[in-house]
Amino acid sequence: MVKFLLWCILLVLSWPLALLVLVLYPIVWLFLLPFRLLGIAVDAVFDLLKAVLALPGRVLRKL
Repeated sequence: MVKFLLWCILLVLSWPLALLVLVLYPIVWLFLLPFRLLGIAVDAVFDLLKAVLALPGRVLRKL
C-alpha cells in the first residue's frame, strides 16, 4: 500500500519520471533475479557447512 501511495505522489509531482519507473521496474527486477538466486544458493551452502561442522558436537552431546 505504501509503494502505491508513493507512486501516486510521484505521478502527481513528476508524471514522466513515474512512467519511466513503471516501465523500468520489471526490467530491473528481472536483472536482479539471478543475484537473488545466487544469494539463496550461497546461504544454503553456508547452512550446510554449519550443519556439517556442528554434527560431531551434536553426536558427542547425545552420548
